Amino acid sequence: MLWGLGVGYVISGEYFGWNLGLPIGGSYGMLAATGLVTVMYLCFIFSYTELACALPKAGGAFVYCTRALGPGTGCIAGLAQIIEFVFAPPAIAMAIAAYVNQRFTSVPVELVAITAYGAFSLLNAWGVRQAAVFELVITLMAVGELLIFCGLALPHFSWEAFSHNPLPGGYGGIFACLPFAIWFYLAIEGVANAAEESRNPQSDVARGFGTAILTLVVLAVSVFFAATGVAGWEAIVYENGSSEASDAPLPLALGFIVGKESGWYALLLGIGLLGLVASFHGIILAGARATFEFGRSGFAPRWLGQVHPQTGTPRAALLANLVIGVIAILSGQTAQIITLACFGAVTLYFLSMVALIRLRKAEPDLPRPFRAVGYPYLAGIALGLSLVCIISLIYYNPGIALLFAALLSTGLIYFAFAGRHRMTTGWTDSHD
Repeated sequence: MLWGLGVGYVISGEYFGWNLGLPIGGSYGMLAATGLVTVMYLCFIFSYTELACALPKAGGAFVYCTRALGPGTGCIAGLAQIIEFVFAPPAIAMAIAAYVNQRFTSVPVELVAITAYGAFSLLNAWGVRQAAVFELVITLMAVGELLIFCGLALPHFSWEAFSHNPLPGGYGGIFACLPFAIWFYLAIEGVANAAEESRNPQSDVARGFGTAILTLVVLAVSVFFAATGVAGWEAIVYENGSSEASDAPLPLALGFIVGKESGWYALLLGIGLLGLVASFHGIILAGARATFEFGRSGFAPRWLGQVHPQTGTPRAALLANLVIGVIAILSGQTAQIITLACFGAVTLYFLSMVALIRLRKAEPDLPRPFRAVGYPYLAGIALGLSLVCIISLIYYNPGIALLFAALLSTGLIYFAFAGRHRMTTGWTDSHD
């Protein structure tokens, strides 16, 4: 189930979102950005797993950074994590609506997206075991669908098509399209947020993380080449006669191979939709636990840290995330929402690696059932590459950077005037 959560959180990144980086970086620029980001994620996961196994708490990076770097930095890490997990689902909801709209063009995409958000919030409110079983089944189907797509598309790969207009934004486009390369893997760290609910977190979390990241690397690289090499990158960004970027690149690619009336095309829309649902549902699950931990710890209103007495699920946190998600959906800005989620993610990655290094020095005797692979070298690489991503995101997206800073500042102001005074020694003890 932890493998299913790890892959499920992320797998929508193979179905959409990454193609929005192609107009900026082209096929070569996006390939370079994806290579850079893949190295960062491999180094990050094989380092971050040490923290997840040593401190298996629902707050994930928030808990690790609070313990290692103090409540102020912990608050920033927790806010970054919440921003990532709260703003990723609206973007995925818009992609779900885009897939549905391929067949039912008269249904408003906002209605489909909001309906999906409400339905899967209810599923998560029902119970964690039911949610995890659903996630595993639907993830297996989504992985199978991606393998079918690659099997159909790769025989039609053309290097000439792949290399057409390969760097429309020049070499700077490599860094400008980093958010969309990050989308290939964004949210895999959510496995750590399910640690409290796993049977044997000290060993199961490590296996879940490791197998999930390796699965996702294979899928990301395969899908990228399979989709982009069919008819060039423009064909999977823009539908015929449209100048608006599409949220359904795989159906566009498959349409060139088998046609829109083919049974294979219908299968991709059907099961492919489940791939989006897998990430959508999984990130809602992880995001609710991140928000819940923030409330439980006194960094946010206490009502966010309550669980339902019968189901044991954080229904208040689910509701709060839903409200914010609906507002984001109504904005209609998928690319900007993805970029905002990426700001949260790379900030979390950077601070987590700092926390890992700090805890190694400050608490050498802390039980570590899993020790970071290649420490300190891989942790250093993850730290450096996440910093490169942060700088690139700020440079190419100054407006979204200001919004991200404003959200962090709002959370820090609340913590300074209210949350700090409600933290108790009991909280610290319960997180040891």
